[in-house]
Amino acid sequence: MATGLSGGAMTSFAVKNPLLVAAARRQSWSPLAGRAFPFSLLTRSLRRRGAETVTCFVPPDAENQQALAPAPPTLPVLVPSLEEEAAAAAARRIAERRARKLSERRTYLVAAVMSSLGVTSMGIAAVYYRFHWQLEGGEVPMTEMFGTFALSVGAAVGMEFWARWAHRSLWHASLWHMHESHHRAREGPFELNDVFAIINAVPAISLLAYGFFHRGLVPGLCFGAGLGITLFGMAYMFVHDGLVHRRFPVGPIADVPYFRLVAAAHKIHHTDKFEGVPYGLFLGPKELEEVGGLDELEKELVRINRTL
Repeated sequence: MATGLSGGAMTSFAVKNPLLVAAARRQSWSPLAGRAFPFSLLTRSLRRRGAETVTCFVPPDAENQQALAPAPPTLPVLVPSLEEEAAAAAARRIAERRARKLSERRTYLVAAVMSSLGVTSMGIAAVYYRFHWQLEGGEVPMTEMFGTFALSVGAAVGMEFWARWAHRSLWHASLWHMHESHHRAREGPFELNDVFAIINAVPAISLLAYGFFHRGLVPGLCFGAGLGITLFGMAYMFVHDGLVHRRFPVGPIADVPYFRLVAAAHKIHHTDKFEGVPYGLFLGPKELEEVGGLDELEKELVRINRTL
């Protein structure tokens, strides 16, 4: 009786104590292995049929898929060889040299055209006004006019012999430190050798000015001498600087056969094959004939005709 009472009392006590009830329920549950989750629709339907199954969903591993995926094909990197790099560098240097030469030719052409137009216009105006003043009195000073024209031609021809002597005895001697710039590769549109053109222009301008502002035979001769020096200087610039050394285009001057012969003779001067001969310009072919250089002159003329 006491045992039954104690059992009933304990049962009633356990019912009244919720903690003991929860502990008793946990002991009566089976392990989670083999049990389905209560929230799964699939397992709930299987539980009704008497089979319990655990369904697991494993997400795919992105990193493993990227590792297993085939790598994209890599294109071969073309590495230029040493010969190709050298050829490309040489092509760049040639292009830069051509651009620099073109810029230099344009600069010198502008200077040559401006100086030629300026000198030509002043020379024409000076000749016109001087002879106009001579005819104002009614009597034509024939002696003075003849002396002016004669000395113009004489000064132009004489400048060729002066240039030959100065070229040999001065420019290739005591003044070589200045003239040497003409025998080297030019850096820029101008060179130190151009100073000689300015030096020759000083006496020409002085003679022209004296003959222009004075009347008489002597001023007329001075005017003619200055005019001849000026004409020679302009011809020298177009043939020597333009045609021979191609510092600017000369147009139809390059088509004159004798000027091509002159250019060939001056090219030989820069080779030093005949000890610098010819030292003159317009009579250069004659100088080569005197030293037996006609065969070399013909060869150089053929080369020039190919390039022009």
